[in-house]
Amino acid sequence: MKISKVLQVLPLFFVFALPVAAQGFADLEKINQTRLDYNQEGMLILGIWAIVNLLWGSVASFRTRGKIQAFHQMNAYWNMVNLAIAGYGFWQASQVAVLNFWEILVAQQEIEKILLANAALDFGYLALGLYLIERGRRMEKEKWIGFGKSIVLQGAFLLLFDAILYGYQQQLGIDLVELGKAFVVVPEN
Repeated sequence: MKISKVLQVLPLFFVFALPVAAQGFADLEKINQTRLDYNQEGMLILGIWAIVNLLWGSVASFRTRGKIQAFHQMNAYWNMVNLAIAGYGFWQASQVAVLNFWEILVAQQEIEKILLANAALDFGYLALGLYLIERGRRMEKEKWIGFGKSIVLQGAFLLLFDAILYGYQQQLGIDLVELGKAFVVVPEN
């Protein structure tokens, strides 16, 4: 009785290949959980920033006048939106689903794209703030100057926030692609 080559190799597959694949899947789960943790931690930081600015801006806007009052008012207004974004982002990152490699890769690429788009918007916020400051000086409108300074502060924070979070996520994306290479079997020529 002749045993085919496939049957001869099959036990070796179970001995060597399955443990490697199992390790790869464990690494995949770890990378996915790390991605979700980064998102949750980022939204927590954004939420804390928003709450501090909301409270500080709300109280200080009643105790000041002129451009300082406008600065605090805009901080409060701006961070109402930041708080809503942080709440939704934290909730979304806590919705854990079992994902396969491709779904995790797509989710990873999406967060990287979102962070890059946000960084572009942050530059727009900086430009808008600087424009309001300059326009307020020319037209002698203290409120515009205060609003502009607040928008520059918020834009600078968000740019730093998005850049740091992108750096972490990008490295995680690189690790994910490297892990994916272990799953792919490329025939030799």
